Amino acid sequence: MSTASPGGLIPKTPKRPGVREEASSPDPAGLDVQLGLVARGEVAAFDVVYEQVASSVFGVVRRVIRDPAQSEEVTQDVLLDIWRNASKFDAERGSATAWVMTLAHRRAVDRVRSVQKEAERERRVATSEIPYDEVAEAVESNFERERVRRCLGSLTELQRESVTLAYYGGYTYGQVAGLLGVPTGTIKTRMRDALIRLRDCLGVA
Repeated sequence: MSTASPGGLIPKTPKRPGVREEASSPDPAGLDVQLGLVARGEVAAFDVVYEQVASSVFGVVRRVIRDPAQSEEVTQDVLLDIWRNASKFDAERGSATAWVMTLAHRRAVDRVRSVQKEAERERRVATSEIPYDEVAEAVESNFERERVRRCLGSLTELQRESVTLAYYGGYTYGQVAGLLGVPTGTIKTRMRDALIRLRDCLGVA
């Protein structure tokens, strides 16, 4: 089956449920049959499936994600998954509706987790107390890897491990302290001294 999306079908906006979002109902007549046809690449069958499940898929996704715009986006992803993976539906393992709703729930949960991870990365960067910017810009702009290794070699073992974990590993002061078994205050002092030494060694103005 072709993996391309059926022209003119995926871009549809899913029908939003009314005030009351209904739970998954028994399989619409012939949904399993239609999925079999979709697996063979029949666009007309996908159109039928779309009309039967789009609203329910949106309801499941919306209950997990809440945000309407993201819910519509994820719903489109689910419908595209149905088009691409209809051949994976096995009627002996469950109903067509259950298979579709499982896809919807998984996609929605994945989106929530992705958003949470991105927010955590942004929070960690925003609250980081370690002044990496000067050193990072020098390293990334000049590509002086050998020089950087030499400068790192001029640090004490604790300084080098701390900088490596914090800069390359993305760990906070507290996390570095825990990994190295050293008080947080000690890590802060060693890190400050190490970054000053690296800045001077790399010639950062």
